[in-house]
Amino acid sequence: MSAHMETGRWGEELAQEFLKKKGYAILDINWRFPPYEIDIIAQLNDLVVFVEVKTRKDSSHGFPEQAVTRKKANALLKAAEIYLEEKGIENEIRFDIVSILLNTAPPDIFHIEDGINPYPFA
Repeated sequence: MSAHMETGRWGEELAQEFLKKKGYAILDINWRFPPYEIDIIAQLNDLVVFVEVKTRKDSSHGFPEQAVTRKKANALLKAAEIYLEEKGIENEIRFDIVSILLNTAPPDIFHIEDGINPYPFA
């Protein structure tokens, strides 16, 4: 596995543990419906949260959350629609970002609730 992919997988594992500690139940990890993928699907009470995880070794090329583009937001919205339909879920939803910088010990983890609003881009 490439170093880039290892960094991403490590970030996703850190994000899962972080969300669990905040009381989220993890419903799915790396859910795929090609060409779409959702990093983490979690639930907090009745709210279903679609989480995009962005991990970087440092901020020399910008903060991880800055890598969430309009294209990514649109893809996440489409993937969420498919997931909800496939699972028969009608709960309220939200799109979050978990941004992770690995150059500190422990890594800096930022949870940006409602950090992606794909609706204007659809």
